[in-house]
Amino acid sequence: MIQDFQGKTAVLTGAGSGFGLECARIGAARGMNLVLVDVQPDALDQAEAEMKAAGVQVMARRVDVSDATQMEALAADVKARFGAPHFVFNNAGVGAGGLVWENTVADWNWVLGVDLWGVIHGVRLFVPMMLEAAAQDPAYRGHVTNTASMAGLLTPPNMGIYNAAKAAVVSLTETMYQDLRLVTDQVGASLLCPYFVPTGISHSERNRPQDGAASQALTKSQQIGQAMTEKAVTSGKITAAEVAHKVFKAITANQFYVFSHESPKALGNVTHRMQNIVAMQNPADPFLETPEIGARLRQQLRGG
Repeated sequence: MIQDFQGKTAVLTGAGSGFGLECARIGAARGMNLVLVDVQPDALDQAEAEMKAAGVQVMARRVDVSDATQMEALAADVKARFGAPHFVFNNAGVGAGGLVWENTVADWNWVLGVDLWGVIHGVRLFVPMMLEAAAQDPAYRGHVTNTASMAGLLTPPNMGIYNAAKAAVVSLTETMYQDLRLVTDQVGASLLCPYFVPTGISHSERNRPQDGAASQALTKSQQIGQAMTEKAVTSGKITAAEVAHKVFKAITANQFYVFSHESPKALGNVTHRMQNIVAMQNPADPFLETPEIGARLRQQLRGG
């Protein structure tokens, strides 16, 4: 269990907004050294100014987390200035929807690049540093938090590319937890699975690389998916700040699973999915609780 955060170093990707920014604010309040990582320069500059004004040491880097070379340079800079970090928040994320066969190679490369490869790079570059620090200092304690999504535990339609990326993060992080337990008691792990929380992810297209394919007109299913995600995310009642406090509480308690919503309705869908798998039943209708949304989506996609 980790109680003392003062003077400890945290690396946070996606630090310019949403969960990353809110975790940075908590870190600043607790006197931590902060490594702020984001691809959006204006948001990163604002976060850097805010954290410096709070009186803590800050390193801000504009980094594309999907890029191995950029992430390797970041890791080297962190080690040179602060040594091994104590906390890593692999949080950067983007979203894309539409029927799964309509996504282009560019769509897949972008979403998997940020949502999955960003986490992979964070794990492969920082965990070895943390293990080295743990081996050298019995008092060292570290923790890695990877941000997935409830979409990584469920399979909602019309957002398969995002589901696939987040499901991979769930599997990677659960495995990392088990791997860490084999080799150390000094480094823990958590998996954050948010439901619909206003974070800005629904506007992540603004940071998409201009790869040519990105400028193609959206298909009908992608337009519908974008509109539905925007409505669901912006109407979320639980804030990113509230979720960030849950994350720090989980770190303190060495709790693995962190959910933004813990209601029976939110987690009940996970239970139903697992029960269907064990019973070898076909996937349940995802709109059982909201049939009007399912009916409207089917009508829109079938042109009725």
